[in-house]
Amino acid sequence: MVCRDPRFVAILALLAISFSNTSLAQTQTTKSPAVDNIGELGRLLFFDPNLSRNGNQSCASCHNPKHAFIDNHDNSVAGAVSIGDDGHSLGERNAATITYAQFTPEFHIDTNGDHVGGFFRDGRETSLSDQAGRPILNPIEMGMLSKASVVERILENPVYVASFKKLFQPSIFSSVEQTYKAIEHSLSTFERIKAIFAPFDSKYDRYLAGEYNMTKEEELGRKLFFSGLHNCNTCHQLDQFNVGFSETFSNYRFYNIGIPINTTVSDNSDKPAKHRDQGLLSHPEVSNTALSGKFKVPTLRNIAVTGPYMHNGVFNELRTVLVFYNKYIIRNKESQTNPETGELWADPEIKDTIDLDLLKQGQPLFGGNIDAMLAFLLTLTDKRYEVLLKEKEVSDS
Repeated sequence: MVCRDPRFVAILALLAISFSNTSLAQTQTTKSPAVDNIGELGRLLFFDPNLSRNGNQSCASCHNPKHAFIDNHDNSVAGAVSIGDDGHSLGERNAATITYAQFTPEFHIDTNGDHVGGFFRDGRETSLSDQAGRPILNPIEMGMLSKASVVERILENPVYVASFKKLFQPSIFSSVEQTYKAIEHSLSTFERIKAIFAPFDSKYDRYLAGEYNMTKEEELGRKLFFSGLHNCNTCHQLDQFNVGFSETFSNYRFYNIGIPINTTVSDNSDKPAKHRDQGLLSHPEVSNTALSGKFKVPTLRNIAVTGPYMHNGVFNELRTVLVFYNKYIIRNKESQTNPETGELWADPEIKDTIDLDLLKQGQPLFGGNIDAMLAFLLTLTDKRYEVLLKEKEVSDS
């Protein structure tokens, strides 16, 4: 059989995308239709729209490699959430970057009884492999009806058939579950290619290596960030003892910081709390209502180019995020006003579980210190995405 979606041929063009010295795809030149390794197979799957119900959406549709693997489409909601394969369904949460996702620990409870890690913003999938196959089956995302229907699409493509048999085992298609696990494994293997997803080559990394001199403003921001005075590194520093290489800028824990409802996406402000986004409480293994509304701390890697921000995409600008944290520290008019709307901050979805003690620990950021913090956060941008910073600077001028 041949691929039912004639646009499959166009995938080859997508696969030609390259970043600096690393190409996302290489032309198949051997006589065999099979690819040579699992990561290569995962790359083909990642860019394949035929793995969606209507054949018009791939993983890359919501995780664009040219935009730090986020969904850069407006989708009529200012990019807050993604549109589904059916052309009208909207997701409920902002599509997070998958850069540096490979360092997320598997979902677990630590020795203090705190939930840590896992994938998606509520940690509901234990591993990167588990996460990789879920959007394909989500009815408001890629919309495939079952694992069996996904395997049928795989069997339509001779390159896939040959590759799965070569890289796994000749009998790989004897079980739908076995095949689907291989699909998930292939996708997650691709997402673990460090040169593509975790190069650690930002200005910050080059600074640590002695290859970049920070500006005075960037250096001030770095000192403010790690000083502890503003509470940034409480949640956004993985290694509390060694501020150095391979820092992902997340402790992978869950907090409710009172993010305002995004009425652009769903006007649920009048709904009872149980019908709002429950965050960690949405995890099938979590039942403690005290954990409602808590979301996993995101990485700050590429934060300057992965807006809009927060789990619901409610803030368009990174500066707004920094101003928001003042809300719980100081009660003046400026700190209680959303600079993007000129109005008071909207109510949070889940009020009763906000981590007020944590939010009140830091000192507020104002004026030049906000500028400095922003300057530092910009240095966490991977080298290949620094062009996006320049483009934004031009568009804002």
